Amino acid sequence: MAAQTQIAQGTLAVITPTLRRWVDGFIISRRAGGLATSTITFYRKRLAHFTDYCEGRGAAEVEAIDPTLIREYLLALGEAGHNAGGVHGFFRIIRALFLWYETEAAPEGWRNPIRKVAAPKVPEKILPPVEMADVAALLDSCGNDRLGLRDRAVLLTLIDCGLRANELLSLDVSDFDSVTGALTVRHGKGGKGRVVFAGHKTRKAIRAWLKERGGGAGALFCARDGRTLDYNGLRAAVKRLARRAGVPYPPLHSFRRGFALAMLRDGCDIVTLSRLMGHSDLSLIRRYTKQNSDDLREAAEKHSPADRL
Repeated sequence: MAAQTQIAQGTLAVITPTLRRWVDGFIISRRAGGLATSTITFYRKRLAHFTDYCEGRGAAEVEAIDPTLIREYLLALGEAGHNAGGVHGFFRIIRALFLWYETEAAPEGWRNPIRKVAAPKVPEKILPPVEMADVAALLDSCGNDRLGLRDRAVLLTLIDCGLRANELLSLDVSDFDSVTGALTVRHGKGGKGRVVFAGHKTRKAIRAWLKERGGGAGALFCARDGRTLDYNGLRAAVKRLARRAGVPYPPLHSFRRGFALAMLRDGCDIVTLSRLMGHSDLSLIRRYTKQNSDDLREAAEKHSPADRL
């Protein structure tokens, strides 16, 4: 985007595009880059909030925004009730906007204010994985009817393949290779595809479900009425099984953490694990593989220097 011009009363006036216009341009660039619709919506809402804040303080143009204004905005988010992770999410999007503007259209001599703003600190939380004993109890609570066969196949796929809930829900029948156990994820996070592999027990469960489901194209896992199973339906199914099994409800994403930790404990190397989980950055996998106190105790006992004296 270049600065717009207009002829007014015989003079040439230069109109500098506003922050709101540049936000529109940034969103267009991200859409062109193939970001998922949900991510675009996430960006759009938060940048609209940031733009409203800046305009309310007389900073309607990018060049009017300084580091202090950005810091004040981040502080205001915290005071409004956003947790540390939420504030950090706003910061990441604002940073992406300003870095894009710096490359795309920043005037000569402009200093990017985001480069002087430190990222908000986010306390590292140990997010618990699903307990394998609880998964076993959930599986035992599945019946042998149509719904039970589906639920068993769903649970095993979640814990055996490390899929995000939305990745599992987007699978079609054609994405499953019943011989090799390969599952083709076509709609991964950020639009990235990958192939994961189900073990023998899981592929057997999926085959049993497909026999009950019947032939025909469509979603691999469907609801009672044959429609595509959605996120709320999946969560409700797991909650129902948890009540029946008498175990705490495991959040859907805890299966993904359980997969990662189980694979790591069994000797899977972190590069392979990262690829199976669809991560482009090895550092991202740390949140899924936080070792608990039992892991640390066993490692200390196994490798104790003093015990070797």
